[in-house]
Amino acid sequence: GVFYCWKEQALRIRLGIDALTRSLEGLKTFSYLEELILDNNLLGNDLLLPRLPHLHTLTLNKNQITELESLLDHLAEVVPSLQYLSLLGNIACPNELVCKEKDEDDYQRYRYFVLHKLTNLKFLDTRKVTRREREEALIRGAFMKVVKPKDAKGSSAAASASPEMHYTPLPAASRDLTNHRGILGKCRYIYYGKHSEGNRFIRDDQL
Repeated sequence: GVFYCWKEQALRIRLGIDALTRSLEGLKTFSYLEELILDNNLLGNDLLLPRLPHLHTLTLNKNQITELESLLDHLAEVVPSLQYLSLLGNIACPNELVCKEKDEDDYQRYRYFVLHKLTNLKFLDTRKVTRREREEALIRGAFMKVVKPKDAKGSSAAASASPEMHYTPLPAASRDLTNHRGILGKCRYIYYGKHSEGNRFIRDDQL
């Protein structure tokens, strides 16, 4: 559903998937929109917002956004006054509470990169932007971009195209089963040293 209320001639909207059918075209009629909540709407990387010059608060929690840089570039263009942004629950946001493979360092790098792209932010997710974070974002935020690994399907296809090789410690001459020179047999070891450690395992009839 769509819920809205007037507050000092500014509109605050919470949009649901049933009303949107994954389209945000209707928002362009709300030119003075200041707050927009789009949580739990199955929104992906194809998210497109109309230009909302007065929007200062945007929450996109628990959606299906995986591409961070393209989203930030889009937001910088269409919502230049944005000050409060939350992306928790998306793959693009490496929160350790959502993904066990991520840690606080991953999340901090994400924050630097977001602040590098959106310089007016005052709050990101649930934390206030600090002066130190802003300084770090200015210095090295551009280098904090998270690089996605290559497509797993493409890698597996390339692997299947090449001949399968199994590691073996044997020399090359011994890998050919038709030219194998090794022999199997029994070996009997007798320890002759009087003080040898092996004497503890020799029977009397072997001395």
